Amino acid sequence: MILHLNQNRSFLFVKPKLPPPPLQPQTRLRFSLKARTFRVFKSTHIATLNNFSPVESKRVPRHVKIEAQRVLTDYLHSTRGYSFLDAEYISKNCPNFVKSLIANTFVGGNDVDVDVDGVAHSLRKFLRYNPINEFEPFFESIGISPSELQDFLPSGMFFLADDSALVDNFHVLCNYGVPRNRIGEIYKEAKEVFGYPKGFLLEKFREYEELGLSKSFIIKLGVCCPSILVCDHHGEFVVVLDWLKRIGIEDDWIVSYMSYSRTYSWKKMLDAIQLLDEVGYSEEQMHNLFKANPKLLLEGFGKKLRLFLVRSHKLGVKVNVMYSYFMEYPHILLNKCAKNLLRVIDILCAIGMETDEIARILSNYMHLFSTHSFKGPRTVISELKVEKAELLQVIKDDPLKLISMASSSKKKSMANALKVFRGRGDLLQERFDCLVEAGLDYNSVIGMIKRAPTILNQKKDVIKEKIHFATNILGYPLESIVAFPTYFCYDLEKIAQRFSMYAWLKERKVVNPSLTLSTIVSSNDKRFEKYFVDVHPQGPTIWKNIKRLSKKNKNK
Repeated sequence: MILHLNQNRSFLFVKPKLPPPPLQPQTRLRFSLKARTFRVFKSTHIATLNNFSPVESKRVPRHVKIEAQRVLTDYLHSTRGYSFLDAEYISKNCPNFVKSLIANTFVGGNDVDVDVDGVAHSLRKFLRYNPINEFEPFFESIGISPSELQDFLPSGMFFLADDSALVDNFHVLCNYGVPRNRIGEIYKEAKEVFGYPKGFLLEKFREYEELGLSKSFIIKLGVCCPSILVCDHHGEFVVVLDWLKRIGIEDDWIVSYMSYSRTYSWKKMLDAIQLLDEVGYSEEQMHNLFKANPKLLLEGFGKKLRLFLVRSHKLGVKVNVMYSYFMEYPHILLNKCAKNLLRVIDILCAIGMETDEIARILSNYMHLFSTHSFKGPRTVISELKVEKAELLQVIKDDPLKLISMASSSKKKSMANALKVFRGRGDLLQERFDCLVEAGLDYNSVIGMIKRAPTILNQKKDVIKEKIHFATNILGYPLESIVAFPTYFCYDLEKIAQRFSMYAWLKERKVVNPSLTLSTIVSSNDKRFEKYFVDVHPQGPTIWKNIKRLSKKNKNK
């Protein structure tokens, strides 16, 4: 026992081989073979599948979707000249187009449930009399929806490209290893790439390889930062790489933290590096800072941070103090934290505090203030209904009271902790740090304090003991404490008693062996006895002995 414990405009009709189709374009549109970039042409009449009446309410059987993909594959391969592999990939990765094709083939939905041969016949017949512009399923297959494609175009215009250049560059990207479903990201950010003459894009890839970059590195960069594939847009990228080499960060490191789901700016990265260099960071300090906080490099520093650095310097905050804070509390470099600190400066200036005093307060409490959002100076003074001189003296005596008086957070997070906090103000940060040092994420700790501010009434040793008990004795992960922060508010002796009883019941397979920490700890005494004591004939006797033994050990 434990006791110590749509203006649609993306379809292009082509001249059919059989009798004239019901819908025929009035003007013949052309491709510009000389253009390096995409061109826009005015169209007098554009018809699309979506102009028909689609069936949205009736569910399309799976065999119909599969057959539609097969027929579309055959159409793209046999009629439009795509290789079989390309045609098959496009057909299997354009669900919206396939849905429209089915809906418009079976107008009204009455014949959707016919057999496979009937479905194939109907689809082929539709495609025969209604030739399609294959670029719509093509773009969808690489990750660009019809609505996104239309967003690129002016109203009333039809978008075309040098089709040979588009296809050539598409294949260059595929053959180089860029995932097909990510090519759309490159198109969205750098359409020029698809208008390059033959061989130009491949040569650009080779240029980057000559810089010593790996193929996998180049592929991910091309998707996350498509601008590097555009002429005259890679200068900042090269400078950033040079800086990273200087401070001892490998090329592959930065790419390992990039996400395909977003794009990045090399200019912002370069600005971040140069800012730290300008304020006096050493190469070693930059290396350590970026290694510990990759987002600071990838997302760059915002305008608020730059402004805070300038204002704090003018107020007299020592450079070494700023270095120390940035290294120990790197979250201060986040734009939202800098914004909070700027608001603190605004408030202190508004109540007439001397610059030396403001510098002193920032130097001592910057890390605490940075995690709170504050109201504006006028709002604070108006709501408190006190004279500026009186407020000035209160904050001088206890700067942390600024949080409880001026924080704009509804729950006041740590401000609530300050209201109920018993002890010296300098112990607050010590207890907060204790939670972080135990392995809990900084933001998770902030969330815990918001939900249970009395956590900081616990002594540092008690906090450590309770974390040790939950994770090392009971075997729960740290996440269970994050989900149940009021765990710290319960008496450890009582917790140990309950888990001793729970362990006894588990041995006899009377209870669920994987109950959460909160289920056992947070139940009131009556409920606990009903579900964890009375469930076994010997339960009341065992429970009584556990409490007696616990009391005896306590008195020793």
